[in-house]
Amino acid sequence: MFAISIKNLVSITFFISIFAIKTCFAASGDEEFLQARAAYDQKNVIALSDYVQQLHSQDYLLAPYADYWLMLLNLEDAENHTVVDFLNTYSAYPFADRLRGAYLKKLAKKQDWESFSSEIANYQLEDATVACYAAESSAVLGDAFVLEGAKPLWLQAKEQPSNCNNLFDRMQAAGVLNEENIWARFRLALVEDRISLAKGILARSKYYEPNQAKLIDKAYSSPSVVLAKKTISFKSRFGREANLFALGRIAKINSQQALNAYNKVADLFMPEDRSHFYGNLALQAARRQEPQALQWFKLADKTELNKDQLAWFARSALREENWLELLNAIAKMPAIQAEEGAWRYWKARALNTKNQTLEANTLFANLSTERHFYGWLAQEELEGFMSSPLSTYKVTELEVDEIANIPAFARAEALQRLDLKWEAKSEWALATRDFGDKQMLAAAEFATRKKWYDLAIITADKTTETHDIALRYPTPYRDLMKPAAGERGVDEAWVYGITRQESRFMHYAKSGVGAAGLMQLMPATAKWVAPRAGISNYHNGMIQQLDTNIVLGTYYMSHALEIFNGQAVLATAAYNAGPSRAKKWVAAIPLEGAIYAETIPFSETRLYVQKVMTNAHLYAHRLGLKPMPLKQRLGIIPSKSQLITGSADNVEPEMVEQKTVE
Repeated sequence: MFAISIKNLVSITFFISIFAIKTCFAASGDEEFLQARAAYDQKNVIALSDYVQQLHSQDYLLAPYADYWLMLLNLEDAENHTVVDFLNTYSAYPFADRLRGAYLKKLAKKQDWESFSSEIANYQLEDATVACYAAESSAVLGDAFVLEGAKPLWLQAKEQPSNCNNLFDRMQAAGVLNEENIWARFRLALVEDRISLAKGILARSKYYEPNQAKLIDKAYSSPSVVLAKKTISFKSRFGREANLFALGRIAKINSQQALNAYNKVADLFMPEDRSHFYGNLALQAARRQEPQALQWFKLADKTELNKDQLAWFARSALREENWLELLNAIAKMPAIQAEEGAWRYWKARALNTKNQTLEANTLFANLSTERHFYGWLAQEELEGFMSSPLSTYKVTELEVDEIANIPAFARAEALQRLDLKWEAKSEWALATRDFGDKQMLAAAEFATRKKWYDLAIITADKTTETHDIALRYPTPYRDLMKPAAGERGVDEAWVYGITRQESRFMHYAKSGVGAAGLMQLMPATAKWVAPRAGISNYHNGMIQQLDTNIVLGTYYMSHALEIFNGQAVLATAAYNAGPSRAKKWVAAIPLEGAIYAETIPFSETRLYVQKVMTNAHLYAHRLGLKPMPLKQRLGIIPSKSQLITGSADNVEPEMVEQKTVE
């Protein structure tokens, strides 16, 4: 028997970790680079320093990354001029701004505001910690006006970094953060059930009393009891806010119960409080697709509805096909929201119902040049729309060669080779940030040739005037896709549409909730599908095999299609959120497929369905299949009473539920 010291154990662990990766890569310098990364992960400065020297002696392409890791480990002790020199030397690297953020935080903690002020202008990332330090720095250096501009940092329904409290203290002392601002954020926090945050905000009020924290807890845990017994007095601002919170808690579960509880205490609220209640009730009801939501939104006439409420006001009107109220809802939106593609499209549709054709067509015409779901739909609304409106530009070999010679792309390729995908994507994003359309397409072509389909799609999607649809909608693995789609009797364009949205054709993809492979199947779903798809001796390790994953995915698509009697929109929603939810979202009246998709309560699934159906629309052209208008592809979703579901609907729900957990 023998004892191993902690120091020795760390050393053994370190060398085991580098041995595990030692034989995976043969390119000169790769082994030392990965050893340097392991040394950094274990904060082994001595080992990392040795590897830095080795990498530079070999003139290794990625040696600057090892320099960066070493600088991070030494940052607290580094002289300011050393850090600034490093940042200037490596300004073209994506890690420069991440280091700059860490450096700025160090300066702020030391209250070296002059050095902070000289460096903050170079910072490009978004970081709330740095933003609060920046505002505090300006105030310390005499620019008091910046405190007013820092209010958006305060008016957040989420916990801000702890250093922001110093800024908020300054704002409150200067009178910039007033009592009304405190109550506004208190309300925001309560609406999101952020109880600890709400208590902290409340403590800033001049009307704060220690027992109020316990009353908030009661309103959270027993809202019906608090309201029925009038536990919290309505006479103060706190009392009204706490009782509104209790009503909001009930509204999240049951609209009618919330309305009944409200009616018993309505006279105790101020007019603005009543409007706030109806706005919150309407939002919760709209998300549950309750028809009363539209009327409740109209009763919220003395409060300013937020962006989410206004969107659901419009969706509630749309689901009822109340085009006048849809126009009213859009008219209430701030300009930036009203300019979103969705609301320009639906506004134009609503204007058409009022015979305001000229104004509608103007909106459609502007929207039709944009390459997204609403742009394609808008194009179809215009007379004489083209059935194959695919403008393309083919890059030259010279343009691709020019991309290949950019150092950032060489680094991205090396990082991809070493499976450092996040770093590779960071290099790619920085290199392409200021590209024009033709450069974007050349970069997308370069990525396609490397089989980096995710980067190719993301890059090609960014063009604004000059496009190459083939790069946006690549067709890899067709030797597997086409026969699998044919065997299951599903539209190949739809299969490609699903796959593009799920994984961007990267077979190793894995989602945060566990979906895996090219077609992103949940393990339980794959296990359920495998025997039905004729795959024997299936095990979880097979889920990322290309051929197996495609067989499983196309079977599941055919299964979803069978459940919904050929309704591709419903089957697409089911692929993402599960059949039971897709069926639950069907309305009491028949709906256009576009309206069904627009009013899906889950934002992830709503966008998913829109993008998949757009993908399928474009892939029909790409694959040489019979094209059809997108609106026709979306079809008409029958009412609940008309919906005929297949026998597959009787399958155990937990075996077919998919990825969305909103």
